[in-house]
Amino acid sequence: MYYKRSTGVILVWKSTDVPSWVKWVHHSEGKTHCPECLKLDGCFFTEDNHPTWPHHPFCHCTLESVDYAVVLSSVTVDSAYSKYDPFLFNTNGQYTHGKERMLNSWGYFADDIPWLKAEIERQSLEKYLAGNYELDKLDTWGQRIDIQIELPRKIGEGTVTFWSGWLVCPNGHLQMATPYGDDCV
Repeated sequence: MYYKRSTGVILVWKSTDVPSWVKWVHHSEGKTHCPECLKLDGCFFTEDNHPTWPHHPFCHCTLESVDYAVVLSSVTVDSAYSKYDPFLFNTNGQYTHGKERMLNSWGYFADDIPWLKAEIERQSLEKYLAGNYELDKLDTWGQRIDIQIELPRKIGEGTVTFWSGWLVCPNGHLQMATPYGDDCV
């Protein structure tokens, strides 16, 4: 568990519900390098939920333990405003995915983007630190993960739950791939 004071000081105490973490480390041996392993280099994953390792025959990568305090103090999330406007809310009419109609039916409109952005980032950070993510596609762009987001409906009662997609980057940085990937089943 963690607590961040307004002074910027993070107080850490480890409890039994805190996952163990590993860092993917690529070792340069040989003349060629796997593009996927290079993208994983320096990325943090929970010990029980990381990409297949070794990743391929002759893989020289290792998984090294990382103290939770290091993970906690390093992890950052970044969701570009453009993922919400124009993409999610389709404010310029260039997308045909219809996600803005779904969000509107929940009571969310383009005016809500600052709150939605902050809330999705907050939940994603909290859930990633707790190890609550699912591995998705790994390719030359890197490892994607899905994190479940729950929002209160502004129209009607209850909540809506969906997957948000993120790219795992070195040193605990998460870069948003999509704010809304798919409904949770």
